[in-house]
Amino acid sequence: MRRPVTLIALTALAVTGCGDSGSPTAGPSTVPSSSIPVTGDPSSPATTPTDTPSDTATPSEPPTSKPPTSAAGCVDQKLQALTLREKAAQLIMTGIASTGMTSAQRAVVQQEKSGSVFLIGNSGSLSHTRTAMAAVNAAATVKGVRPLIAADQEGGQIQRLKGSGFDRIPAATVQGTWSSSKLTAQAEQWGSQLEEAGVNVDLAPVADVVPSSLKSQNAPIGQLDREYGDTPEAAGQGVKAFVQGMRNAGIATSVKHFPGLGRVRGNTDFSSGVVDNVTVRGDADLQPFADGIKAGTSMVMISTVTYTKIDPKNRAVFSPTVIQGMVRGDLGWRGVVITDDVGAAAEVAAVPAGDRATRFVAAGGDIVINAKAGLTAEMVAALVAKAQQDKSFATQLTSSVRRVLTLKQDHGLVSCE
Repeated sequence: MRRPVTLIALTALAVTGCGDSGSPTAGPSTVPSSSIPVTGDPSSPATTPTDTPSDTATPSEPPTSKPPTSAAGCVDQKLQALTLREKAAQLIMTGIASTGMTSAQRAVVQQEKSGSVFLIGNSGSLSHTRTAMAAVNAAATVKGVRPLIAADQEGGQIQRLKGSGFDRIPAATVQGTWSSSKLTAQAEQWGSQLEEAGVNVDLAPVADVVPSSLKSQNAPIGQLDREYGDTPEAAGQGVKAFVQGMRNAGIATSVKHFPGLGRVRGNTDFSSGVVDNVTVRGDADLQPFADGIKAGTSMVMISTVTYTKIDPKNRAVFSPTVIQGMVRGDLGWRGVVITDDVGAAAEVAAVPAGDRATRFVAAGGDIVINAKAGLTAEMVAALVAKAQQDKSFATQLTSSVRRVLTLKQDHGLVSCE
């Protein structure tokens, strides 16, 4: 029988901060979630001391106009500069071909100024990818804000970039047999190749725990050897090591697919009505997500499955209980929350495209992954329309854009000069 982890215990895992590749150390159970240190990009800017006057300045000298010197000041400047439509576009991650944008995809990215793109299909060489990603930057950059460029670079059967110049990455089930130090070193090498190719986000690692008894029946993870282990401890060790290595290379990561795909049978990319009737709030199998946060992940990805013992009325990506209650509350996560694909996935095909975006942001999320580039304009328009009609939603949208811009600022993708 699996023993649930209490919410306090999960919160304590996040209290220890990030960057430690060792075992998690739970803090005192009396520590409130509000005292959890910010990991990744905060929802509100941290205050920073103002610059002190130069020793050579005199009282008679007039003040000079200077660009913001702090990250928070730079983000504030961009929030003021972007139009509502440009802000909404920062929340959409548009799917493009790994070999480079098609003419139709280029038109979408250039016209909508997608805040992020992710690569679909298999790529060519590293040098070819670098050239293709330069074109993406040229098409998507708006007012000094460059796009996040993401790939599914897990290893095994899930590796988008594997042409000349990219190492072939073994499956997570193999990575999980390595020492933490070896996996961190290897992940740093893989991350360096992504950075050289112009890719700044790896939509990995998988933090899902697949019980050994369900491996052969678990279509999205177990059958593809995407899990690091069949226990929370084993999976968590792999997650931490992978995140740390990518972080060392300057690559953003996303632990996925909260609150876990290890106990389902169907793959939401190809099946609808996928349900988890086992996982509960505070479940022991959530530990690897807390471990990923502790290690310094950049994003937490939410699954499109419905968890009947958590929120039977909403898929996780549309659930305030999952996103606000569990991710931002129980785990203390202050950074970017991203969907699993809601563009081409069969699970959400019956939901109008615009609603997929607005319901996710309303639930507390930030970046919407959309594999169908043709849906980007519809999603952006829906976000704009709802923000114009609903002041509360407009405030949520601005908070989401702030988190995205802060993440970009952390990775050198925002210019305020």
